Amino acid sequence: MKSKPLETLLYSAVGVAAMAIIVIAGNIVTSAFKQRIDLTKEQAYTLSPGTRAILKKLDTTVKVRLYVTQGDASSPETVFLRGYARKIEDLLAEYRQAANGKLVVEKLDPQPDSDAEDSARLDGVEGEMLQNGEKFYLGLSVSIIDSKQAIPFLAPNRERQLEYDLSRAITRVVSPDKPVVGIMSPMPVFGTPSNPMMARMGQQGSQPWALVTELKNDFSVKSVPMDSEKIDDDVKVLIVIHPRDIKDNAQYAIDQFVLRGGKLIAYLDPLPLIDSKEQNQMFGSIPNSGSNLEKLMKSWGFALDTSKVVADLNYKMQLGGRNGQPQEAPAFLSVTADGINGDDIVTSQIDNIWLPFAGAITGTPVAGLTMTPLIKSTKQSQLVDGFMANLSGENVIKEFKPSLTEYILGMRLKGKFKTAFPGGKPGETNAPAGLKESAQENNVIVFADADMLFDNFAMRQVQSPFGNMAMAMNGNLNMAQNAVEQLAGDNNLIGVRSRAVQNRPFTVVKKMQAEAESNYRSKIKDMEESLAETQRQLSELQQKKEKGQRFILSPEQQAALETFRKKESDVKIKLKEERKQLRHDIDALETRLKWFNIAAMPLLVSLSGIGLAMFKRKKTAAR
Repeated sequence: MKSKPLETLLYSAVGVAAMAIIVIAGNIVTSAFKQRIDLTKEQAYTLSPGTRAILKKLDTTVKVRLYVTQGDASSPETVFLRGYARKIEDLLAEYRQAANGKLVVEKLDPQPDSDAEDSARLDGVEGEMLQNGEKFYLGLSVSIIDSKQAIPFLAPNRERQLEYDLSRAITRVVSPDKPVVGIMSPMPVFGTPSNPMMARMGQQGSQPWALVTELKNDFSVKSVPMDSEKIDDDVKVLIVIHPRDIKDNAQYAIDQFVLRGGKLIAYLDPLPLIDSKEQNQMFGSIPNSGSNLEKLMKSWGFALDTSKVVADLNYKMQLGGRNGQPQEAPAFLSVTADGINGDDIVTSQIDNIWLPFAGAITGTPVAGLTMTPLIKSTKQSQLVDGFMANLSGENVIKEFKPSLTEYILGMRLKGKFKTAFPGGKPGETNAPAGLKESAQENNVIVFADADMLFDNFAMRQVQSPFGNMAMAMNGNLNMAQNAVEQLAGDNNLIGVRSRAVQNRPFTVVKKMQAEAESNYRSKIKDMEESLAETQRQLSELQQKKEKGQRFILSPEQQAALETFRKKESDVKIKLKEERKQLRHDIDALETRLKWFNIAAMPLLVSLSGIGLAMFKRKKTAAR
């Protein structure tokens, strides 16, 4: 009998040892494989089809050198960055698998005065100086034969863009030649040279717009005349900015450019402030006529009314009015993240866009095309007359009636485009027949505002010890650069969606708050209306007073005043009770969620353990 406990103990020890051996062996075997199962709703850890297509086309080995500082430092910043580095390594492992042996990944630790540090410097990877004074490397270089592309620092705040950044770097080393970007505009976007005669009169030439300067860093930028009858074959992306009074022949040239596979980004404008001729006292200028690509837009199923602009009370700004006093400008929009498409790569990292007097794109895409909104208004918006909106924003607010429509301010069109000129080139009967439809799917991006690109609405001049510095006021130029960069790159980059942020907001809580706030606003409005009505009644009673009773309230006035005060008190009590109930509901919901998150898993494990013990006890008793 005494040997039985010893036998049980031995069997238990052997069983635990055997299980440990099996687990260790299983880890060793499975560690050689990097296959993962992505259970996230957004597929945050799954390579997009666009990236897989890019990697599948590789015919030469691409080398990726990842530089990560290892060191012994354990500050919160270094711990966080090393954790992010592991995510990058996991993503690169998936890249390597998808490339079928055509992608090699090397990990290097650039310690001070080491060969790895020299290699990082040669590859264009720079260390980031942390707040504790430590230099931390977290960058990579992508190379193929003599072509090299570096990402100096992989900032964690671009985690959503990580896959796109890596795929873009690979496409750039595969095709190192700078794409050609054409700009068609009647505006002096390339600047104007200084004329000696005009300089004597105090007029100097103008500098190129900041957009042009930035684009020249990555692309070959060329000017395309407004009267062009053909877009040069080497132009990969055409940017059309405020095409005022554009002729049919130029629209035909753009039409054929899109049909042969060229990428188009059009900035149209119903009320262009950048093209002003006359002055007024409030806004300084009366805009010139609007711009449109009417025939092309119609062939795609859309229209832009150049007499109307979008006013939105949720996005309105304040501008300097008479005597420098700020005045409300409901049609000068500052669009926040709520109105910006967070899933499209062009706008996913943009949280604020300024649109001065933008129009509304209306219509539905024709067969073969799909439309994705990039920027839109809220439902608290309305189409208003452009001239009146520019003249007096306060009058627009007084007569404002929400349309409950979300107007499209910027869009992406994708699909197979058909010609807007089925009869061929305008004005020519014997001209060679042009293209009727694009052979492959193409992309066109259209915005209903062109002012957003002008330096005055996108950049802020800041004085520094080194002279004037231009700083971005909003995301206008970043969005424009994103659009060009994406369309000028590999076609598959368009399909690379932004990495999803692992964020789970309390949507139920937010909905409760929104409903309560809506009720709160409605009751405030009722109270204000009650106040206005009471004041009207008091005014009527005041007019009926006899002479000599100017400062004495009549019994009727006293009764009306007392009625209003009681009504006001009742509303305040109800609002207070509603806020208390709202807070109680939110606290109760958060408490339930906390208890579920904290106690659910331990409780499940405990119940499983108890059930297993009872089953084992029952089985032992049966023997």
